[in-house]
Amino acid sequence: MGSHNSHEKSSGEGGSGSSTPRGSQRGTRSGSSGELPEKIEPPQTTSMVPVEKLAKLLVQRSQKEDGVNGVTENCFTKYLFPMYPDLARHFFKYLHKTGKCKNKHINLSTFKQQCERIMAMLDDNAIIEAYVRMFTSDSDESIVTPDGLKNLLYISYKLSMDHYPEGPQTCLMINKTLSAVINGCFNKKDTHSVGFVVRWLGEHCHRLIFPVHRYCVHMLATRHRDIEAHVESNGSGAGLELATPVLERGAWHAGSGALLPVSAAWLLAATAPPVYSRPAKPPPAQHTGGGSAAALWLARLVCAVPSHWAPLYASREHGLGANRFLHHTLAYRGPTLVVVAAEEITAVIACPQEWKETHQYWGGPDCALIQLYPTFAVIEQAPKMLYLNTSIRGYPRGLRAGSDPRKPLLCVNDDFDSFTFQGVPYTIQAIEVWGCGDQTSRENQLEVKKWQVREAERQRNVKLSAADWIEHPDRYLLELAGRPQYNTSAS
Repeated sequence: MGSHNSHEKSSGEGGSGSSTPRGSQRGTRSGSSGELPEKIEPPQTTSMVPVEKLAKLLVQRSQKEDGVNGVTENCFTKYLFPMYPDLARHFFKYLHKTGKCKNKHINLSTFKQQCERIMAMLDDNAIIEAYVRMFTSDSDESIVTPDGLKNLLYISYKLSMDHYPEGPQTCLMINKTLSAVINGCFNKKDTHSVGFVVRWLGEHCHRLIFPVHRYCVHMLATRHRDIEAHVESNGSGAGLELATPVLERGAWHAGSGALLPVSAAWLLAATAPPVYSRPAKPPPAQHTGGGSAAALWLARLVCAVPSHWAPLYASREHGLGANRFLHHTLAYRGPTLVVVAAEEITAVIACPQEWKETHQYWGGPDCALIQLYPTFAVIEQAPKMLYLNTSIRGYPRGLRAGSDPRKPLLCVNDDFDSFTFQGVPYTIQAIEVWGCGDQTSRENQLEVKKWQVREAERQRNVKLSAADWIEHPDRYLLELAGRPQYNTSAS
């Protein structure tokens, strides 16, 4: 018994076999169990075959063009991100810094290890932090400047616009939109820590960074095919579709005074809850010519083409008033965005369901109040924060948003000509309502409107006989009003 205990103790402590057969068997098992993680690691590195191929091809190109045995910034930019050199520069600097490289280039093993680490990221906060650190200040890696964050957001916007489903788009209001985000994050300060910027993005617009990550992962996984084929890349992204709403061309006038330009739609799609930009069905196969099976599979995998955003009401076109708002907004059974604009400020009310008139506050957990300009911020997101009443007596009239009924954050008066936002009064310049549901929601609303018109015409043209008129309620109302009766003998 004593010798058995001594053998067991020695095998447990040392992890290697002892002189006895039993001790050697236990030592072998203990050693094999200890080496198990080391046996799993090679499949993890070799499983990402695209990264290994890409690393070897970039090393070959660097040797041929720069005479360096490793991956240089020149070849990294030229063959991986040719259309986005600013992204390539910050991405390469991040790989070089995290890999603790002593030379200007990155060696083969370090490049593979860092790329595989980025491709394996799954946590949202880790993804945001990684890309925020890419665009930190050159002098201090823990400090983020307004210009650095603006460059990161502009790359995200550029990627989304370049891969717009209906072709590349542009917006003249992008500087105003990005400045609003920077003002909201930095609040007139010169710098912020990486942790603060990551937390602010996570609270207000965390999905702005994900298109950049998806694009980088896509390029790291597929770019080796183009390099192997010796095809000069044009950076088209092989049909990658990112999260920007598909707005109707008929309502799109490239910044012609619209309250919701394409840059603002891009920002709101990444800010509002997913119900406002979630696709009702998989994206259609619209790729022609160069569209490959891999690109179609990627589009379905990303599934980033959101619901069709359609304009329901524009006060500059339909007139400003409560009845105009109700006529164009009610009966739309889908999420909507109500944009209320004054000269000094623009606010957005996110409603996840059909609008209705009632004396109570209503709405699901996806209700939100967002300040769009001049400082971007998510003011509140909570259930039962919407209120609309234009006809019920004894209760406040108008449109309100806020979870506290005694002190709502936004109040539009019953005439729809002024509003208060966080206690400050403003004069309404324009109101727009955008439907964020699918095309079926818009078609159903139009059918309801047509039915209402037909019903009104039918009620207007009712023909009554003399016998029906004697018992009709309208006859008694006319008698009470003093109208004379000309036919009282009908039976």
